[in-house]
Amino acid sequence: MTAFSRPDGREKDVLRPISFEANFAPNATGSVLVSFGNTKVICGASLEKKVPSWMRAQNVAGGWLTAEYSMLPYSTHDRKQRDSSKGRLDGRSVEIQRLIGRSLRAIVDLKKLPGYTLWVDCDVLQADGGTRTASITGAYLAARLAVETLIEDKKLKENPFSDSIAAISVGIYEGHPVLDLPYLEDRDASVDFNVVKTGSGDYVEIQGTGEEATFSEVELAALLGLATKGCKEISTLQTTFLSQQLLKGLAG
Repeated sequence: MTAFSRPDGREKDVLRPISFEANFAPNATGSVLVSFGNTKVICGASLEKKVPSWMRAQNVAGGWLTAEYSMLPYSTHDRKQRDSSKGRLDGRSVEIQRLIGRSLRAIVDLKKLPGYTLWVDCDVLQADGGTRTASITGAYLAARLAVETLIEDKKLKENPFSDSIAAISVGIYEGHPVLDLPYLEDRDASVDFNVVKTGSGDYVEIQGTGEEATFSEVELAALLGLATKGCKEISTLQTTFLSQQLLKGLAG
């Protein structure tokens, strides 16, 4: 039997190198450049003194959090046409930005954003698989940095976040469950999952499908186990990053 090996040489349960760079977009209230290997996403968070019309019409108290997602034209090998030039968002972008928004709202007390909308924009600078999971992971950090600034500026009274959130991809590649798939693995995977979890370990969303294939309960358990491991490691990285940024703020 031929020995299994991943294209980039990682073990099955090892994440790609993950990094966060704060204040990448200085005009945003909070921003992060998040890198999962060669996948790079700019996440920026901004507060608007406005809520959606449906909240006003239904007299819903509190505020709102929403997200937008896009891939820059040069983020892929072949130029990707801008949605604005097509006159509409493509279905994939709509689905991903809704996922980002749902994921963040799962850990936010919207009543602590009275009369405000917290916007989180995720722009893919470079795509090599896992753009939605990198976006969710970075969006949380950008939003948290924004909240800290808004509290300091007395625009918000308290932190609306009850937990952290992270996301990772898992899949079956050449018959083996693997963690954090780059494009080459994602393209050829027979099963593909995206998993979103809170820092305390609860699931927020599981998106999974067989790509013209099926998967067993044993394989499902293995995939969720890998996702739990990956999200826990990412959560630790997020906590360290936020602690460093808060220390810099205090030192400043």
